[in-house]
Amino acid sequence: MNGMRGIDGLPGLDGYPGQKGEANRPGQPGLRGEDGLPGYDGLPGLQGRTGPSGPTGFPGPDGFPGAASPPLGFIYARHSQTTEIPICPRGQSALWSGYSLLYIQGNEKAHGQDLGAPGSCIVRFSTMPYMFCNLNNVCNVAQRSDYSYWLSTLEPMTMMMQPIVGEAIRPYISRCTVCEAPSQAIAIHSQSMQIPDCPRGWESQWIGYSFVMHTGAGDQGGGQSLQSPGSCLEDFRPSPFIECHGVGTCNYYSTTISFWMTTVESNQQFRAPQPQTLKAGNLRQRISRCAVCTKRTY
Repeated sequence: MNGMRGIDGLPGLDGYPGQKGEANRPGQPGLRGEDGLPGYDGLPGLQGRTGPSGPTGFPGPDGFPGAASPPLGFIYARHSQTTEIPICPRGQSALWSGYSLLYIQGNEKAHGQDLGAPGSCIVRFSTMPYMFCNLNNVCNVAQRSDYSYWLSTLEPMTMMMQPIVGEAIRPYISRCTVCEAPSQAIAIHSQSMQIPDCPRGWESQWIGYSFVMHTGAGDQGGGQSLQSPGSCLEDFRPSPFIECHGVGTCNYYSTTISFWMTTVESNQQFRAPQPQTLKAGNLRQRISRCAVCTKRTY
């Protein structure tokens, strides 16, 4: 007969260490780990030394042609000798338009305007566009019998030659325009009935007749520089200007005389001129022709 199981005994003492076992073979490589987070930017490095110069490059292709140069400020006046405002030639700019003042006469002294200069084209018309002042600090307007002279139009004289007054004066006064050109404008006179050619490299802006000088009341007057565009009027007429007074009237008078360059034949140089009187219808036979030219800029 078996008896009951007894109580477990106490643990025994540790045994002696066993001998070292043999080394096993290396295991398989582990899986690739995930990329780590980017690190912080490093500090800027020191500036490197300048490298040697590179070789010279090949010439580049030619550029496109440049645009035309703007006007350079050569200014002159053009007069229509009509009531129409003249147009500046192609490629030129109009600065202002006005009325064609030829000259003024005050205190029996005349002061002329170069018809090629901007001052001959004043913006507003008056039969007396100036006043006179004296040492007493007093100035007077339209209180003297002084005169102003203006290039005129083809408007005929009044039937009874009575003075022209007020708004009726307007059709008699030539209009003008001040133009800005890219080169200087000059007048060339042929001293013949042939229209002169412009020099090589220049082009014609208009043609006309060679106007030299003018006189009015009291044998006073003025003249035009023959190089000025104002000496080449586009239309010829024996009386190209009209006289106006401080009292507000204008008219044509027998004391107003115009002077024009005449024709000179080559075989008549250094010989005494032959007197000749030209009548209406034949007046242009002895008037020199002219052209106004500007230098090409293209």
